[in-house]
Amino acid sequence: MFTKILVPLDGSEIAATVLPRVMELALAFKSKVTLLHVCYSGVGTMVGQATPGVMQSAEAEEKKFCSTFLAKSAQDLRSIGLEADFVCQDGSPAREIIALAQDKGYDLIVMGTHGAGEVAWYMGGVADRVASHASVPVLLLRTMTIKPPLLKEIYSQVPGENFP
Repeated sequence: MFTKILVPLDGSEIAATVLPRVMELALAFKSKVTLLHVCYSGVGTMVGQATPGVMQSAEAEEKKFCSTFLAKSAQDLRSIGLEADFVCQDGSPAREIIALAQDKGYDLIVMGTHGAGEVAWYMGGVADRVASHASVPVLLLRTMTIKPPLLKEIYSQVPGENFP
């Protein structure tokens, strides 16, 4: 069903928490997994300007980090018998993810979402954009766990009331 799975990662530990689920899916469907990191500096008219030397240095460091992080993660997948590779690209993350998935014929995009709270309702994040515009199925996995308060913790804050 899913022969090629694309897994965008931003290099954070939070994003990498999707990898165990990706392993399960890939093993179940005998899928090839491609890990993707999109290098995007975000520096420009909206954020400010940097000197060319600073930009080149930052880009080189990000590409080095990208290659190292993704190579290790792909090796971890291969060590359990999966076919895995990785791609580092430049550009706007959501656009590059969507384009690669469509151009290379991926069957599924699996990515984490941490739920940016109320801001996401207005601005949206990369995961929201990919899920909204990708031409292939997208599986979003929640990567942050929020412990809801227990009912008795809520009631204990009500003044003058004693709840069990």
